[in-house]
Amino acid sequence: MEQTCDNSQEPFQKVHRQRNRKRTQLEMETAMETEVIKRPSFPPAKKEKLLDGQEEMRKVAIPANRYTPLKENWMKIFTPVVEHLHLQIRFNLKTRMVEIRTCKNTTDISALQKAADFVKAFALGFEVEDALALVRLDELFLESFEIKDVKPLKGDHLARAIGRIAGKGGKTKFTIENVTKTRIVLADSKIHILGSYQNIRAARTAICSLIMGSPPSKVYGNLRQMASRLSERF
Repeated sequence: MEQTCDNSQEPFQKVHRQRNRKRTQLEMETAMETEVIKRPSFPPAKKEKLLDGQEEMRKVAIPANRYTPLKENWMKIFTPVVEHLHLQIRFNLKTRMVEIRTCKNTTDISALQKAADFVKAFALGFEVEDALALVRLDELFLESFEIKDVKPLKGDHLARAIGRIAGKGGKTKFTIENVTKTRIVLADSKIHILGSYQNIRAARTAICSLIMGSPPSKVYGNLRQMASRLSERF
């Protein structure tokens, strides 16, 4: 019997081979690396767009024990805020707050925050010269914590912890300040530290060791080692 070929059948279709996913991913990564990506350049934003033409205000509460120092050092606080930061400042006698706000002469968007930190540092007990560093330098911060945050102490135990931090005649506190290049204020059971991030961490570690009961001589040794490492680094 003869077999005849049926021409009505459809011809063979070419099947495309599926490419490996890993290979395609590698090819895409290499293609992205070869392309030159141009960095966008944006012009500096104008102060009118930053402030949107609206005045912003910050209020800093002044505790009762800082009224007299604020009155005596008012010109030292007023001058840098008005002349250098180009802000407006006043002390509200009714609310007992220092009010700071922007004006049409304000050029820096961060000036309001710097002035608020400056006044807050003075209200916490720092000297005007030390608090003024917050206005001049950008890498300085202010940190506050309480002794009970480290260890719950009461009565004589709390008083002894405060005595260990301060030292005889403030010797321990001055040593920590000089080695870590910070400024420390002891306000009852609250501790305020002013300095850079790394220096604040070093000072906080030393103070926490004193609160936990470490003798000052051991803390001095740790500070001496840290000071030698910092001197080698720089």
